[in-house]
Amino acid sequence: MEEELNQFERSKVWHLVHTPKNRIVIGTKWVFRNKLDEQGNITRNKARLVVQGYNQEESIDYDETFAPVARMEAIRMLIAFVAHMEFTLYQMDIKSTFLNAYLKKEVFVKKPLGFESEEFSDYVFKLD
Repeated sequence: MEEELNQFERSKVWHLVHTPKNRIVIGTKWVFRNKLDEQGNITRNKARLVVQGYNQEESIDYDETFAPVARMEAIRMLIAFVAHMEFTLYQMDIKSTFLNAYLKKEVFVKKPLGFESEEFSDYVFKLD
């Protein structure tokens, strides 16, 4: 969980602000997953912090949604193009992905469960 939050800090995903008045603050929750090898043995425990989007309404709180996942058709097309052009293709694993754009609307989220502090109890994160 600390690794996930450190990645947020390095990527400047958010910053701490006083809880705004008359604004909706969206909750967060942890999603845990065990990564398995080919034999089914646990090789790594992963934790992802996600926003509880079910509190939001389309066209009021958001207009578009994105998923940082490539479709299989796109991967096949890339491999065919690389083979045709005789390019070299490299693969790499990525721990975290973020949209590389600034938000047009202000979005505030609660601090993650287990990482609240009494010193900053009246603070929330503003997404950048």
